[in-house]
Parts: sequence; C-alpha cells; structure tokens
Amino acid sequence: MLSIATLFPFILALLAGGAAAGILAGMFGIGGGAILVPIFFHVFGLLGVPEDIRMQLALGTSLAIIVPTSIRSFMAHRQRGAVDTDLLKGWIVAVPLGTLIATLIAAKATSVELQLIFAVIALVLAFRMIFNRATWKLGDDLPGNPIKFLVGTGIGILSGLMGIGGGILNNTFMTLYGRSIHQGVATSSGVGVLISLPGLVGYVWGGWGRPGLPPFSTGYINWLAVALLIPVTLYLAPVGARLAHVMSKRQLEIGFGIFLVVISAQFFLSIIL
Repeated sequence: MLSIATLFPFILALLAGGAAAGILAGMFGIGGGAILVPIFFHVFGLLGVPEDIRMQLALGTSLAIIVPTSIRSFMAHRQRGAVDTDLLKGWIVAVPLGTLIATLIAAKATSVELQLIFAVIALVLAFRMIFNRATWKLGDDLPGNPIKFLVGTGIGILSGLMGIGGGILNNTFMTLYGRSIHQGVATSSGVGVLISLPGLVGYVWGGWGRPGLPPFSTGYINWLAVALLIPVTLYLAPVGARLAHVMSKRQLEIGFGIFLVVISAQFFLSIIL
C-alpha cells in the first residue's frame, strides 16, 4: 500500500505538469498531451507500473485529460473568431477514425515502440517549426477531398499514438497551406476534441482487463491522475489562449519547436538508458 507521504512528490509532479499542459493547450492548441505523456510515463514508472503497459497508460490518460481541456481551449479560441469551422466539419469522420485505428495499434505495440514513435514525430516537427521559412509551402489554400480526408485520418492516427490533441500536426498542415499559425492554433483546439473523445473510448477498450494496471484505472486510463489534473488544465487553458494572441508568429514557432526538441530528447534518453 502506497502511503500519502510516498505519493506526495508524485502528486506535486503531476500538478506541475498539469499547469504547464493547461497553458500549452491554450497557447499552441495541442491539448497538453505533449508534456503530459512523458510526465505520466515517468511517474507511473516510479509507482511500479510494468514497462510493457506504462506508455499505453500514459497515452490513454493523457487523451482522457485532453477531452475537457481541448473543449475549453476551443471555446476560448472560437470566441476570438479564429477557428476554421469548415475544416473541422470536414474532419468529423476522418479524425476520429484515425484515432480509433491508433488505439488498436497501441494495444498491440510495445512500450518502446510507442516511445520511438512519439520521439521521432516530435523531433521532425520541431525542426520544421524552428527552421521554418515562408517559402515552405505546399499551396495557397487547403486541399480538397480525398487528400483532406486522408490527412485528417493520418493526424488522428499519429496523434492517437502520441497521446496528443493533434495540434502539433494540424498546425504544420495548415501553415504549409498558407494559413496563419494563429488560425492553426485555434483550429487545433477543435481537432483535439475530435481526437480525445474516441481516443478515450479506444484506450479504455484496448487496456480492459490488462494485469499490472494501477488502482483507479479503467483500461489504459488512470482516473486518479485525470481527477488531479483536469481542474488545473481547465483553469489555465484560457491563460495560454490569451498568450497565443499577444505573441508573434515567429515567437510561437520557435517556442513550440524548442519545446518539442526537449520532449523528444527526453524520450530518446529513456530508451537508451
């Protein structure tokens, strides 16, 4: 039985991660998963969760927290009129479909494989954001179907395998087709809603009955962590949204990229060591 004294430093780490995730959710439209997943991975490890299910539990719990956080962030951005609602309507099927496919893959993949997926995608996107040039464009407007549908499905798959709200990928997609980073951030909060809801269901199903799960878990969702972090992320998401609208495009890109490099490096180190 774990005592309160033993759990206290882990609770503090979760709350600090939740605060950062809430601000990042509003600032970058990422749902906060990019910071929650590595925090969960290490905290669950310190609490004795087996290696073979630790990453899956981190991914599923992250997506569960993103549900209310992304909704709150989406509402804050929509009030500012920056959300591309037409794009979101076109992805109502594609993004959830991709997310459900991701949960099926995650249920079969090893923890190390999921860590590598997270780290590689984060690193590629980080370099794109840091070294971004205005000439890096694929078009002046978003493509139509079936390309748009396939991109939405791909964003759902990759986001579901990273436990994120899709903002990292959607921001890249939209800016490559001439949209501003601010509109990308705002629209990504809506993409997070389309990813997190089916992701929650999929990770509950994928981990149902698995041995080694910590107390208060349903499948690959740990509800204790969810209950601790949701109030913090909900409270701070609007703060991040306000920061996003006072920062320049380049400041957002560089800050976003540096953050991803740090997270990616941390996962590569955990695999090597």
